[in-house]
Amino acid sequence: MNTKLQELKNRVLKGESLGKEEALSLAEMPLEELCSAADEIRRAFCGSRFDLCTIVNGKNGACTENCKYCAQSSYYNTKIQGYPLLSGEKLVEQAQYNADRGVPRYSIVTSGKRLNSREVEQACDSIRDIRKQTDVAVCVSFGLLDEEAFRKIKGAGAVRVHNNLESSRNYFPNVCTTHTYDEKIATLKAAQAAGLSVCSGGIMGLGESMEDRIDLALTVRELGVRSIPVNMLNPIPGTPYEKNKRLTTEEMCRIVAVYRFLVPDAFIRLAGGRGLMPDKGKRCFRSGANAAITGDMLTTGGITIERDKRMLEELGYEVVRGCE
Repeated sequence: MNTKLQELKNRVLKGESLGKEEALSLAEMPLEELCSAADEIRRAFCGSRFDLCTIVNGKNGACTENCKYCAQSSYYNTKIQGYPLLSGEKLVEQAQYNADRGVPRYSIVTSGKRLNSREVEQACDSIRDIRKQTDVAVCVSFGLLDEEAFRKIKGAGAVRVHNNLESSRNYFPNVCTTHTYDEKIATLKAAQAAGLSVCSGGIMGLGESMEDRIDLALTVRELGVRSIPVNMLNPIPGTPYEKNKRLTTEEMCRIVAVYRFLVPDAFIRLAGGRGLMPDKGKRCFRSGANAAITGDMLTTGGITIERDKRMLEELGYEVVRGCE
């Protein structure tokens, strides 16, 4: 193994935190050696635990925000069929479906900058119904809410809030201009203040540099985030990123491996775009990633729960509900 890589791996295994320059050097290391070292770090800090979740598109389309990757933005002509917040009955039905298939975590994701107060109350009623009728952990992605709203959501029975930072602070203005990076960070801090755990990562392949990806990882580490989604851009026709080149499996493996060095005890979660990889993320799960979204994504197809569970069993993982 590369001497410098061995040194950095040993430092992480001893509990030291690596900085930006060290992470940039990791990004230049031989890929197979880097991935093997990241997997060793994952085993040391996380064992065979694997955090599997599903998401439901709880409210679709007509979004006021101009995020350039998103099919649901009203700024772009993507022919998405919009609908309002789903009824509690439908959300409970979907939660039960996933629970019956052994998925321990279920996230309700809604379009728009934030749910309004009426929608928050409706969502809380749905969360209470889910918790009464199933044993799944409920996560929410309801936009840029404040601490008061998050306290209501926690009181209803949710355990985690998801809000991706998407990229580095430096690159974010190239992705979205209708809300700010500081608003996103304030949302994560409000959720934490309300007693909820947080899930936050980004999308790879927006045009960002490796330095941007590393800056993102360092930011979520500083915020104490331990569930970190790593999405691969699926270029959606009609969005400004429709012609972006898809990242390769090798590029994704390198990203998750570097993230494992930087946040060794986190659940690094392959999320959107995983289905575009020929192996559905299998190599990434040997390169430091140890969590995933299974089933359908928000506006694109995903990978079946049954297929994912077979793959994880082959890899020696045990599906758990992690980092609450």
